[in-house]
Amino acid sequence: MSTTPQSTAETKNKTGRYLTFRLGQETYGLPVLNVREIIRLCPITPVPKMPTHIKGVINLRGTVIAVLDLRAKFDLSKADFGDRACIIVVQLTAPDGRKNLIGAMVDAVEEVIQLSDESIEPAPDFGGSQETQYILGVTTGQDGVKTLLDINKIFTDDFSATRPLAEGAANHQTEVLG
Repeated sequence: MSTTPQSTAETKNKTGRYLTFRLGQETYGLPVLNVREIIRLCPITPVPKMPTHIKGVINLRGTVIAVLDLRAKFDLSKADFGDRACIIVVQLTAPDGRKNLIGAMVDAVEEVIQLSDESIEPAPDFGGSQETQYILGVTTGQDGVKTLLDINKIFTDDFSATRPLAEGAANHQTEVLG
């Protein structure tokens, strides 16, 4: 696995805590500072003319937020969500500086891990492929490789889905995991 000098520099200053979760057989991580809460999978109200990875919206205690299926976003195999499936609600900063909440459907949340710069390797070089654009870095442990994701890059194209919708567009209640 080779890395470019630029990708090595990009992994610096990534020390921090990461929430790890599963999509299929793979483990991914998001910076905990962006995670607002984890909720049970709940009914999602579809919104017409959205990309297939945007499943719709939910009403989270009076705030309507978009929900994305990360499996679909990453073109992973389609499967039914099990009883450990949940929505990770993350806060993103839009290009105009606004703070937005967005939900990401995942198979299961695992744990919060503390990582140092030394334990985070740059994304592998796949020959100039843009497929690594969402990868902040990777870390390895006894249970295999965990891919750390850059949530701002993942959801950059989806900021239009996080714009406020009319009150009452979705009236589904969510239940917070305890």
